[in-house]
Amino acid sequence: MKDSESLFEEAQKYIPGGVNSPVRAFKAVGAAPLFIDRASGSRIWDVEGREYIDYISSWGPMILGHSHPAIVEAITRAVRRGTSYGIPTEMEVEMARLIVSAFPSIDLVRMVSSGTEAAMSAIRLARGYTGREKIIKFEGCYHGHSDSLLVKAGSGVATLGIPGSPGVPKDLAELTITLPYNNIEAVKSAIDKYGDDLACVIVEPVAGNMGVVPPRSGFLEELRSVTYKRGILLIFDEVITGFRLTCGGIQNLAGIEPDLTCLGKIIGGGLPVGAFGGKREIMDKLAPDGPVYQAGTLSGNPLAMAAGAATLKILQEKNNYETLEKKTSYLCDEIKRIFKKRQIPVSINRVGSMFTLFFTDSEVFDFASAGRCNTELFARYFRGMLAHRISIPPSQFEASFVSLAHTDEDMEITIKACDKVTKDF
Repeated sequence: MKDSESLFEEAQKYIPGGVNSPVRAFKAVGAAPLFIDRASGSRIWDVEGREYIDYISSWGPMILGHSHPAIVEAITRAVRRGTSYGIPTEMEVEMARLIVSAFPSIDLVRMVSSGTEAAMSAIRLARGYTGREKIIKFEGCYHGHSDSLLVKAGSGVATLGIPGSPGVPKDLAELTITLPYNNIEAVKSAIDKYGDDLACVIVEPVAGNMGVVPPRSGFLEELRSVTYKRGILLIFDEVITGFRLTCGGIQNLAGIEPDLTCLGKIIGGGLPVGAFGGKREIMDKLAPDGPVYQAGTLSGNPLAMAAGAATLKILQEKNNYETLEKKTSYLCDEIKRIFKKRQIPVSINRVGSMFTLFFTDSEVFDFASAGRCNTELFARYFRGMLAHRISIPPSQFEASFVSLAHTDEDMEITIKACDKVTKDF
């Protein structure tokens, strides 16, 4: 079997940059990417057989851990009946029921194949419903790589220091108004100026793509109020937060009902899937009932529906989210204690079982404050943790995730690795 280094060299002959998603290249941390052979529970193994405790969690969806027996069984049963039909299945109805029952704001839901597709489709629907063209998004919030949404985006765009993207038409980019996250006064000013032309405001209610950045007190509530008054649709992108923090979304915890919600990650149980849903009068505008066209041959794929339904049913079990909260809180508190002992300035943002360790002594509350972090120090920390067999995201601007499969032993191994790595700082 080839090692990661030789596989990466070979991959670059056939795949742009040697990877099928930019942040996987590990460029921002000065390392070569790992090539993974298998995963189970909280652990992953690279092609050389080295074992790591995994906090990337496939960028969020593996909330139950890798290769969970119930998910493997659900996919196995489904694949024996066929991998794709292009015709409706009962499991699509089951998945829709599970999602609608978890979100008071969702009357109808449409399955798609990715979070990018969910956000793109939700914005098209908002434009079709309102008859308006302009949208508001927030700096550092990543909603996928569709044209309207790459302006000052987070995730890999932030990691690689790309300000936007060639290939996005200027006229289309001009329809996107980008504002600072957590700044409600900027929103009010933009609405005063563009209100009659605004179709929607799209936001990550807890940002997860410039690192974890929670909303400041009152931000989401005021966002709902000012958009409602002007007939502007509010879209919550809960691709990361949906079913990560509770059986539903951050909107359930905050008591806020957006007009449309985007979902992904966890609802596929590790398989490619996304969804968007909202109030019936809005969703009824979608074809075939309405004039707004959206389609996908693999939407509601039977394997993804089987894995997703199995995942959501397990997450409904008692105390799962309390367990995740306790584990993640302990891990972050211990990491913070170590850095304080070493007198290394860091700030840890955590919401539930997602967190980011920022190398700064200042509060990180928006994209600009995240951008002031010491990325060189983060890269050094990343390489040190990887050498101690702890796998964290290869970017200062991404979230780490704790799963139900992470054990107390995993926590202690991670804490000890952090202690050893920071001795040399």
